[in-house]
Amino acid sequence: MYQKLVGTAIVCLGCWGQSFPSIANPALTGNFQPQSEFKQAVTAAENPTDWHPTTPYSLRLVRTTLPRIANRRSHLVVQSPAQSQTQPSPNNSIDLSPELINGSPVLQKWIKGIPDLLDDIKNDPSFRTRVKVGYSQYPSTGQSGGFNLAVDDVFFGRSGLSASANYNAAFNGNRSAYGADAQYYLLPLGGYINVTPLVGFRHLQTDKYSRDGLNLGVKLMLVPSRGGGADIALSQSWVGLGSNTETGLTTLSVGYAITNNLRLSTDIQQQNAKENYDSRVGFGVEWMP
Repeated sequence: MYQKLVGTAIVCLGCWGQSFPSIANPALTGNFQPQSEFKQAVTAAENPTDWHPTTPYSLRLVRTTLPRIANRRSHLVVQSPAQSQTQPSPNNSIDLSPELINGSPVLQKWIKGIPDLLDDIKNDPSFRTRVKVGYSQYPSTGQSGGFNLAVDDVFFGRSGLSASANYNAAFNGNRSAYGADAQYYLLPLGGYINVTPLVGFRHLQTDKYSRDGLNLGVKLMLVPSRGGGADIALSQSWVGLGSNTETGLTTLSVGYAITNNLRLSTDIQQQNAKENYDSRVGFGVEWMP
């Protein structure tokens, strides 16, 4: 009963904002078909980026079928293909081929013991490391064109500490900026909302001024689709905070996955200095390792 209650709570948390299909899950209704249901569940578990927003049923399979298999791990019967075709299975056992077990790290983990899914959901980052390359437009600098490169959220273990770096420049040389920041997310990494302070270094170059220095600020992350499916980042930082050359940077970034490892992204940045207000719009492709 405890496992069913936990499984139900996890499904509700994991499927936030999603509508369940009208077809009932066989694993919940008692019509349990281990081989077919299990293969779907393992596939979903090994491809977490597919859980949202397009396949909520896969998420339910992971969180209902796999716990049921793990609960019966003491009754697992590993048979060769020939044996599984000729010998009937006991009512309380699940017959799985050695090839299926050896080829699935997820199944091997669940056979050893039931993992703490609540802990995994809480601490596994809901957004992934991203490597970006793209095109930049500078409306405030005569609509100059350029390029941008970035690496966002390289995590250090399972802690909330990550690092990011980026570079952008106009083709005509009138604008450029580069820098790196350290972030420490204050809320559980698996959540749909997170916030982090920014501490780093930034260099800014325009046709009217040039400056560099300590970059301090804050960033808000909104994650409507976990696992890199989609996220929105809004940051505000200041270079040379409190000095005569203080420059504010406001950046809005949006990314949306088109495959398991590729995303389309756009970002809008406003750069405010006492000499001038400058802007940049970027479009790019992101790779998630």
